[in-house]
Amino acid sequence: MTDTTTAAAPTAASVADLTLEEKASLTSGASFWNTTAIERAGIPSIMVTDGPHGLRKQAESADHLGLGDSVPATCFPPAVGLGSSWDVDLVNRVGVALGVETSIENVAVLLGPGINIKRSPLCGRNFEYLSEDPVVSGVLGAAIVEGVQSQGVGTSLKHFAANNQENDRMRSSSDVDARPLREIYLRGFQRVVEDAQPWTVMCSYNRINGVYASEDPWLLSQVLRDEWGFEGLVVSDWGAVNERVAGIAAGLDLEMPSSNGVTDAQIVAAVQDGSLDEGVVDVAAGRVLDLVRKATEGAGAAEGPLDVDAHHALAREAAGRSIVLLKNDDAILPLRRDAKLAVIGEFAAKPRYQGAGSSKINPTRLDTALDAVREAADGDVAYAQGFSLAVDPSADETAALRDEAVAAAAAADVAVVFLGLPDRLESEGYDRDDIDLPTEQLDLLDAVVAANPRTVVVLSNGGVVALPFAERVPAILEGWLLGQAGGSATADVLFGDVNPSGKLTETVPVRLEDTPAYLDFPGDFSHVRYGEGLFVGYRWYDARRLPVAFPFGHGLSYTTFAYGDAAVQVTADGDLAVSVPVTNTGDRAGREVVQVYTSLAASIVQRPVRELKAFASVALEPGQTETVTLIVRRKDLAYWDIRVDRWVVEGGEYTVDVAASSRDIRASVSAPVEGDTVVLPLSPTSSLGEVFAHPVAGPALQQAMAGMMAGMEGASSVMAEGVDMMKMMESFPIGRLGMLAALGGDDADGAGAPDLGAIIAAANAEAGAAE
Repeated sequence: MTDTTTAAAPTAASVADLTLEEKASLTSGASFWNTTAIERAGIPSIMVTDGPHGLRKQAESADHLGLGDSVPATCFPPAVGLGSSWDVDLVNRVGVALGVETSIENVAVLLGPGINIKRSPLCGRNFEYLSEDPVVSGVLGAAIVEGVQSQGVGTSLKHFAANNQENDRMRSSSDVDARPLREIYLRGFQRVVEDAQPWTVMCSYNRINGVYASEDPWLLSQVLRDEWGFEGLVVSDWGAVNERVAGIAAGLDLEMPSSNGVTDAQIVAAVQDGSLDEGVVDVAAGRVLDLVRKATEGAGAAEGPLDVDAHHALAREAAGRSIVLLKNDDAILPLRRDAKLAVIGEFAAKPRYQGAGSSKINPTRLDTALDAVREAADGDVAYAQGFSLAVDPSADETAALRDEAVAAAAAADVAVVFLGLPDRLESEGYDRDDIDLPTEQLDLLDAVVAANPRTVVVLSNGGVVALPFAERVPAILEGWLLGQAGGSATADVLFGDVNPSGKLTETVPVRLEDTPAYLDFPGDFSHVRYGEGLFVGYRWYDARRLPVAFPFGHGLSYTTFAYGDAAVQVTADGDLAVSVPVTNTGDRAGREVVQVYTSLAASIVQRPVRELKAFASVALEPGQTETVTLIVRRKDLAYWDIRVDRWVVEGGEYTVDVAASSRDIRASVSAPVEGDTVVLPLSPTSSLGEVFAHPVAGPALQQAMAGMMAGMEGASSVMAEGVDMMKMMESFPIGRLGMLAALGGDDADGAGAPDLGAIIAAANAEAGAAE
């Protein structure tokens, strides 16, 4: 259904034209999906609505949980699938298509993308997020934003920030240290904001270190605007406002949905009693006006009617590129078209193609894998339901369905078994209890494999699942949730019409107990401690040398790729230009995702074994070689230095690994990186190691201590033979050196100790002058 309402002309109104009450009214919604209009001033209302993998414009009743009907729209693969393409161009094209549909329906802002980090596989909303890695999330998130906004409509980057679980999401505090907060949980948001400037950023429900995101001036103003240069509007998640006056003062511009005037009155009262500066309201109202201007100026950029067929074809292409071939022993795939097949599993006939909750799309059409397989095959295709998706199927029904499937498998050349998670096991609003597939599905697979070892498993799931059968079946396709064309795309991959090129953007663990957040999820009493720190996803498994079912970045193809020697060059901007020749050594065209990881041995701070810093997708014909060049940005080499509260690039010889996955390194090269200068002010609590490393204080202290240390040579009672005294003393506070002077036989008042005050003052004075 196309909204034929004529777009309003861009408003010429300014904040100065409005009363206090009118300005306050602009900072909250007029309804569930619409902003407030002020007819007197010529300010129209604009509509925002849910995404992010399709347009969820509700036709009548409004809700935020996917309960009401919405207009038909293309359901593209959710982020869990689309992210596995690792293809910036493809993701951007999907973004453009989303923008077209948003514009045709006269919607001003599509609420997405979601780029929260997949901290735990138990998060019920992981299907809506891209990766466990901030570089993947940031790069692909920016591609979506740029694509959507190219069509004159806006996006809403969400959920800002550290919103990594659904349990108690309206109150829970994500208690996270500065380095993981900056390097893992905020880094992707920073990249999207700096590279793509989304029209809006949506603050999350949760608290961060005890402060609600909706009323955190550090998050919404200092970090987002002052540091990152965000130019748009901050909107609340629906119902995320805790205290409206505190929120608007912190930088929350627009509360959604409508409060029916309650919070508008609170803002007015706060201005009138002097507890809120009216200038704060002016700024927020001005940002709403800016958003309305953008929306009205961009209205009509795309004209209807929607080309449903073209967008369905793009959804099919994207779905095919989202599928990850986890294993393919004995080249059982692609299937022969004349093979006798048994298609087993209810998901083949009733696809699970998207997640539940606010992102639930009403698709323009829906393909099933069973129909697509039958259309593509030349041989017989039998179908057996295999299991029931009902909550509590009877034992008799389960046994009968299993027996039927076993008979079909035994009579087939190849059995293709569709397994996955029912809707009820993962959704917005609650988290999963485990990462296991339903028992009846695992029992079915065991029986099918016993009847026919030539079994292919196709998975449908929004978050990773344990794969206890991985060693017993020859082929596994991770199909995630693939959108409305996922059924046809699955058949395309099964028969080789599409050569799989997807790669995992999250690690598949062996057990839930191995996962990084296992002991700290979902927390206690509305607090969750991010105890794993920096070691999220593959960073954790690699640091602990834990076995995994399939590593981050893994994905096979029906062809093979060889990597040549890598080379790296430091550019004038300090970036690393990494190049590597990649050759398609197989007999069919394919696409490889080249990944670049970096590490720094003997770093002064704790670091993962290696971290992804760049990636590129390259298509190659059989026998073709292409030199792939990837840019590792200098800023992405930086760590967050808690001593100076800023990003710092540590100097040294970095190892640059070019890889097919986080555990499949194909080429390595080293690169010298010049570090940032960090000079800390010295004090009596500074350690000897810190002072000795100081360019001014170090030489002065060494000279002053020479006599004192010589006097200590006879103090054998406090010095053990074979001990490295300098290493022992590195962490000794210099303010306590008087004690060492006394040990050496100097005066009890420490007269033999160095003049620390003079040394510290001279060092700090020179450092200050240099700055």
